[in-house]
Amino acid sequence: MSDFRNGDSENGEIYSPNFVMIGDGKNNKGKNKKEKGNGIGKYLLVGLVTMVLTLSISIPSTYYIIKTALENGTLKGTSETKNISYTTPSFTSNTTSLSVTDVVNKVAPAVVSVSTKSSVSNGFFNQPQEGVGSGFIINEDGDILTNYHVVQGATEVNVTFNNGKEYKAKIVNYDANADLAMIRLVEKVEVPGVATLGDSDLLQAGQEVIAIGNPLGKEFVGTVTKGIISAASRSLQNQDGSTSVYIQTDAAINPGNSGGPLINANGEVIGINSAKISEAGVEGIGFSIPINSVKEKIGALSKQSLTLGISIRDLDKNAAKQYKLVEGIYVASVVEYSPAEKAGIKAGDVIVGFNGKSIKTSAELSAEKNKLNEGDKVKIVVNRDGKEVTLEITMSA
Repeated sequence: MSDFRNGDSENGEIYSPNFVMIGDGKNNKGKNKKEKGNGIGKYLLVGLVTMVLTLSISIPSTYYIIKTALENGTLKGTSETKNISYTTPSFTSNTTSLSVTDVVNKVAPAVVSVSTKSSVSNGFFNQPQEGVGSGFIINEDGDILTNYHVVQGATEVNVTFNNGKEYKAKIVNYDANADLAMIRLVEKVEVPGVATLGDSDLLQAGQEVIAIGNPLGKEFVGTVTKGIISAASRSLQNQDGSTSVYIQTDAAINPGNSGGPLINANGEVIGINSAKISEAGVEGIGFSIPINSVKEKIGALSKQSLTLGISIRDLDKNAAKQYKLVEGIYVASVVEYSPAEKAGIKAGDVIVGFNGKSIKTSAELSAEKNKLNEGDKVKIVVNRDGKEVTLEITMSA
């Protein structure tokens, strides 16, 4: 089951992976709300925190995978030849297609700027952080698709329409593994536009596309860039050995574009812009998540996730041995008044069981959590000071 969970640091589980997935254009300043944490968590997260605090404009999480793939020689494209009877849309040569201006006028009203506020621990204090990315409206109810790394750990989310109006939004759910998130407008408003989702399976190399988003922040809101599909199905090997498929394009994609749409000449969204390779001597290599893989997850993403109110990190065998703990899910901090705190979970606990099942990873925890409903009471087993303690927690949205 996919790893769906809330990204709100007060209401959800903040998962700190082995590499940092950072929202775009985040800056640190001021003070933040209090979370309860202790020693081990500070040491476990310090390597991640260092990266967060030293990058004011950051390349999205997928960049790590891409960079590693380049170094390891695992970046590859699928060689499958598609036997499709399909007229490739073009901004210039196909009379049934729209001009670039027409496409922009059609899609731009549905593209939004996503601004976030969050906090990051530097090992001693929580420092506020601000970020900005992009997204696009998919229905009249105000549901918006974006990248997970844009809203990861956000305590506050605001959305700005292309007409300049700003509204509060909330994180509905997300799939961290797929780098996808659904956010929703808090108040009922008339949306300026709704994006039409296309068919990414019909893409062919050389097809013309445009990207709309906010490269480098709000100052460049609504920026339009144009390019072609460099590869319709580029496979990248993840750290865990699994494979993710992306659309490769030479349309300019920069920090702040993350979560925005990649659009064909018919004015249909065929991808969600996610990353680019940014290295000396490398230009014009951007990546988007194919929209067909996104469509499969919209139903699950639209369901409000249940939360525990903890910051967590997976402890594999090596980490557990290093810190003299057991293998499982380490609780770095607990949010005040959260279901976790009410249940008696403490920072420093290692979760080893949930809902009657033995678990060792945050993905397993999330999968079990997705089977439950608000108000359900379940047993959670933690290892505390070398002893197992069974607690009861009430699930809450």
